[in-house]
Amino acid sequence: MNSVSPSGVQYIVGCGTHEDRPSAQSRRHNGHGSAPDGIREGSGEPDEVDRLKAKFMSAWNNVKYGWTVKSKTTFNKTSPLILLGQSYLFNSEDEVDRFRQAFVSCVWLTYRREFPQLEGSSLTTDCGWGCMLRSGQMLLAQGLLQHLMLPDWRWADCYPLTDVDFEVLKPRSPSRPAGMSLPSFSSSWTSPVSQRDPSSGSSEGHRRTPGGRPAASHEPQVEALHRKVVSWFGDHPSAPFGVHQLVELGKESGKRAGDWYGPSVVAHMLRKAVARTTEFHNLAVYVAQDCTVYKGDIMRLCELSESGGTGWKSVIILVPVRLGGESLNPSYIECVKNILKLKCCIGIIGGKPKHSLFFIGFQDEQLLYLDPHYCQPVVDVTQGNFSLESFHCNSPRKMNFSRMDPSCTIGFYAQTKRDFESLCSAVSEALSSSKEKYPIFTFVEGRGQNYGLEGQSGGSMDGPANIFSCNRMSRNSKRGSTDEFVLL
Repeated sequence: MNSVSPSGVQYIVGCGTHEDRPSAQSRRHNGHGSAPDGIREGSGEPDEVDRLKAKFMSAWNNVKYGWTVKSKTTFNKTSPLILLGQSYLFNSEDEVDRFRQAFVSCVWLTYRREFPQLEGSSLTTDCGWGCMLRSGQMLLAQGLLQHLMLPDWRWADCYPLTDVDFEVLKPRSPSRPAGMSLPSFSSSWTSPVSQRDPSSGSSEGHRRTPGGRPAASHEPQVEALHRKVVSWFGDHPSAPFGVHQLVELGKESGKRAGDWYGPSVVAHMLRKAVARTTEFHNLAVYVAQDCTVYKGDIMRLCELSESGGTGWKSVIILVPVRLGGESLNPSYIECVKNILKLKCCIGIIGGKPKHSLFFIGFQDEQLLYLDPHYCQPVVDVTQGNFSLESFHCNSPRKMNFSRMDPSCTIGFYAQTKRDFESLCSAVSEALSSSKEKYPIFTFVEGRGQNYGLEGQSGGSMDGPANIFSCNRMSRNSKRGSTDEFVLL
C-alpha cells in the first residue's frame, strides 16, 4: 500500500507504543497480551470469526506501520558520537563518511508482512507485536557480523544518510537548542536517494565517498558471507533466526504468535536458536542469571577438547538487567554510556515502554538506535541475488536517555579466551562508574548453582523458570512495563 522505499524510510513518530491504538478492541489485541490468532480459548466465538479478526488487525497494523512521518535528526558537530565502541567527531567530511559506512553497514530488521503463516495461528505479519523479536535479531546479527567478518568490514553498497543535520550545539545538550546552525558538509548527506523496488536485484555496487575512494570492498566472497548472514534472519520457517523459528522457541516459555516479548525472554530464545542451528560449531551464547555472569560457566561452555590441545568457542554474552523501577534511574546513565563505549559491546535490546528499539550508541544525553517499527514487504532470501537494501538503514535516530525503559538486555562478544578475559576487565571497570551502591551486574568466579552447562549449551530445554528482579534497589510492586527475568 505504501510505496516508500527502505532507502528513503523515515521512522514512525508516536505510533509504536501499545497504548495508542485507535479503539479499545485494537488495544486489547496489541497490548502486552495476545493478539487474535484463530485459536482463542473460551471465547465462545467460532474460529472463523477469530481468523477474520486476526486478518483485520494484521491489515490495520500493516497500514499503521507502513506510513511514515518525516523528521530530521540533529547531530552535534562538537561532541563525539559513540557507535558500537567507535568514536566519531563530525568536524570533517571524511569523519561523517566514516560514520555513514559504519551505521549503514549494521543489519536492520523490521516488521514484515505477507510472510508464510506462523504455525498455530493465522498471522502472516509481526506488525504491532514483534518489535522485541526484531531488536533481538539485530543484536544477534551484530554479534554474527563481528564473529564472521573482519573488524573493519563495511557494506560495499552503503547509500547516503538521509534527513540528518550537523550543527554546533551547546555541550551535552539533551535536545536541539537554538544554536548556530551550519550547513551540511555535502548535499548528498541530506538528499534522499532515488526510490528503488526492494524486491528487485541488488542496489548500485559502486558508490564512492566524496574523496573518490571506494566506500568498501566488493570482494565476492565477503559479500556472499554478508548476504548469508542476512538470510539467516529471513521470514520463512527454515531460517534459523527468523521470526518463525523464534516464535516456536517462545512456545517453550508460554508465549505464542501475537504475544509481546520482553528483552530477557528474547535473550533465552536467541540462546536456544544458536544452540539448535548447525551453522555454528564454534560459537556459544550465554545468558546471565540474576544479574551475575559466572566465569566458570562460560569457561566450561567455551572450552573445546581437540586432538593435541584445547580450543575455544567464541561467545555472545547476554545480560538481562533492570535499570530502575518504573523509569530509568539517572544514576545508571553514565554506566550505560561507558558500556556502549566498549568495542566488545554489540548493543542493547531495550526501548521505550512496550516500544522496543535496538540501542547501538549515543551522543551527549541521547541514545542512537535502530527502529524496527516500519512494515516492509517480505523478501525471499532463498533467492541467490535477493535485495539487501531493505536490511540496511540510512536514517539514524536518537532519543533522550530519560525515555529509556529500565528493562533491557545488554550484549557482548568475545572471540578468543584472551578477548573474554579482557572483556571481563573492561566491563567491570565500566560498571564501577555507577553512582549506585549496587552495580548493574557483576562478574564472579565459579559457576551458578542452578545454571548447569546443559541448559546453556542447548543440550536440554528450560524447565519451569524462576523469576527474579535484578535491581536490588528497585523492588517496586508497581511495574507497568516490567519484563520479568526468566532464569533457568
